[in-house]
Amino acid sequence: MSQPQQPTDRPEHGDSIIDIGQTLTRMRFLIGRRIVGRIAIANIAPGLELTDLDVLDVSRRIAQAGGEVTVGAIADAMRIDPSRGSRLVADLVTRGILRRDASQEDGRRSLIAPTELGETLLREIRSVKHGLIEQMTDDWSAEDRQDFARLFARFVDGFEDVYQATDKTGEPAGLPPASDKIIAR
Repeated sequence: MSQPQQPTDRPEHGDSIIDIGQTLTRMRFLIGRRIVGRIAIANIAPGLELTDLDVLDVSRRIAQAGGEVTVGAIADAMRIDPSRGSRLVADLVTRGILRRDASQEDGRRSLIAPTELGETLLREIRSVKHGLIEQMTDDWSAEDRQDFARLFARFVDGFEDVYQATDKTGEPAGLPPASDKIIAR
């Protein structure tokens, strides 16, 4: 009979990896509260849901990357069922936050774009986010801010690489095998 496997701290990583992991857990908890989105909604569009902001933000990111913003592209980016994506977009169109435009290449396809209200909401989200970051780093030197921005971008790029390598069920690819995380006793 084998002994149960126990989680272990991998000493070869040192304290910094453990510290980063613990800090990341704290950050996940705080981000999970979605304070930026909640403040933006309260300021501009009371009654919206946080998921509505996700749709708006995803549509902005798709457009910035040069992609066609369609319901399917939004659903894929959010990793949701196309019918749920369609319902979310339809609701935002009804609320005047998004609009549907006919594709010039295929008149049967609808392209999604923010309305003036949608653009205002995106600006408010950025304003709230930038204000909070400025407040949190107010006593940092310009060099510390630049270093953090560069390193944090590298860190998040790594997460995005893992995310892009996951399948639609959310199963990650390219992570170390489970045996690297637990040991047998």
